[in-house]
Formats: sequence, structure tokens, C-alpha cells
Amino acid sequence: MNIEIRLATKEDIPALQKLIHASVAGLSLQYYSPAQIGSGLLHIFGVDTQLILDATYFIADVDRQIAGSGGWSKRKTLFGGDQSKSAELDPLLDPATEAARIRAFYVHPQWSRKGIGSLILNACEEAAREAGFSKVELAATLPGEPFYSARGYESAEEIRLDTPDGESLPALRMTKRL
Repeated sequence: MNIEIRLATKEDIPALQKLIHASVAGLSLQYYSPAQIGSGLLHIFGVDTQLILDATYFIADVDRQIAGSGGWSKRKTLFGGDQSKSAELDPLLDPATEAARIRAFYVHPQWSRKGIGSLILNACEEAAREAGFSKVELAATLPGEPFYSARGYESAEEIRLDTPDGESLPALRMTKRL
């Protein structure tokens, strides 16, 4: 299996949208109801174009197919795609006092548990470290929590990802020192 980790481009957005839908719909069924998944896909989970523009969003290509994606951010937003953010540019974080954000991790179900997420996470952590950050944080969905825990992230608090249609998805804010 030939895995290439590369930065995402705006041209990848249509393929990323398909990946996100397949990942959330396929890997969340044991954790969330169909209504929660549908609402999350509509209001929370999606492409965050700012990550692509900041050159902090990675793709794992396997034989020229996108198997997974994920990024890190030097901006304050903790989670959510374009559809859940305002049009204003997210404020920057201070690497000396704040944690970089690990953001928008998705793996296609056919590639789950094959090391794709770990390769992307390693690239994100290294890039954040090179940018001067000494800690990272993220909002982990329930399907993602075991992955992040196995990679040294600790639960800081339980949170809820509320949607405008009244659904709510339990999640965890998790942290790690780099």
C-alpha cells in the first residue's frame, strides 16, 4: 500500500466533501443516532476552507484516492466546517500561551484502522510543533475518542456539539503536550 501525505488544495474540496459524508455516516453509527449524524453532517461536519488556505490541512492518498484527511490550526476555532462558521477570519492563537487545534479528521470507512489517521496526526503535530506550539487540543467525537486516547490525548471535559435543529452530539475536549 502506497500512502502519500500531502497538503490539501481547493481542487480537493469536492472529493473531501464525499469523504466527510462517507466517514461520518459510516463510522458514527455505533455512537450517534441517524438523526444526530444527519444533523451533524448538515450543520457541523464539513470542509473548513480556512485550513486549506492556511496550508494546515493534510490528505492521505492511497493509490491516488483520498483515504483520509485532517489538519491543525493556528486559529481559535475548535471544530466545524464552513457551514458552521461566520464569514469573518478566525483570530490567530498565541503559540506561547495557547494550544494549536487539531481539526477535521476524517477517514474513509474502507481505510479505517489501517494507520491513515496516525500518519495524518503525526504530520499535524510535527507542523504545529515547528510553528512554535507546545500543546494541542481538539474536540473529539465519540468515534474519535479511542483513536486520540491511544495517541496520548487526555480528556479535559465533556462537551456537546449542538445544532440549530435541536440535535446534540456528545463529544470530548482533549489535550496533549507536544
